[in-house]
Formats: sequence, structure tokens, C-alpha cells
Amino acid sequence: MRGELYDLPLFGFPELVVPEKSVRAFGTDDAARDAGLQERLARVRPLTLEGPKVFGEIFFFDEAGSHLPAIDRLEGFDPADASSRYRRVLLPVEPEEGGALLAWAYVVREPSGTYLPAGRWPP
Repeated sequence: MRGELYDLPLFGFPELVVPEKSVRAFGTDDAARDAGLQERLARVRPLTLEGPKVFGEIFFFDEAGSHLPAIDRLEGFDPADASSRYRRVLLPVEPEEGGALLAWAYVVREPSGTYLPAGRWPP
């Protein structure tokens, strides 16, 4: 995907910042509806964006809507809390095999870690 990755060594995980223009949708408290939206938007070819690449893993689920709430809890995303540190956003991603697809990612608005210019974590 495109964005900026930051290392948070005290916590043992990274944080991701993405350009607002790359966000196709924001996660809500209705995970089934969010999964359906992802499927509908995936039928339209996602735009390829410019900017630094961030590398990560893509997980596929048969019933994403039933898995998203557990992942939201794991990632600390609370759609009912406007002050939640993380947002779940739908972004275009570019798999190594080529092509493009839409995937949910957990992002922050403002970074607080050390910038990783290579876009890989761990550094």
C-alpha cells in the first residue's frame, strides 16, 4: 500500500499513516455492512497511488464481516469512540503478484514513532 510506516519500539509494533485521498471507506460498528461495501467497491478498479510503499501482509477471510469485530478489538479500534487512536480504513493495496485490491488497514492520524523510510517493519 502507499503511506508512511513508523516504529514504536516501546510497544513492539508499527503504526501506519496514509494519505486521506487513498481512503475508500471508513470502518463502522456494522462489520457485515463494511464487508459488503468492500465487496461492492472491489468491483471498481482501485486507483494506483503515488507515494512511498509500505509492506505488510494481506489476510483473507471467507466471512470478513464475522471476523472484523475481533480484529477491531485486537487492534484497539472502537468505531463508537471518536477519540479512538486507530481508524479502520479501506485502502487500495498492491500484492507482490501484481494487480490491485481493496483491504482494511488500521491507521493513525498522526505518527508518534520513528519513521521507517524503507516501509518495512521490523526495521
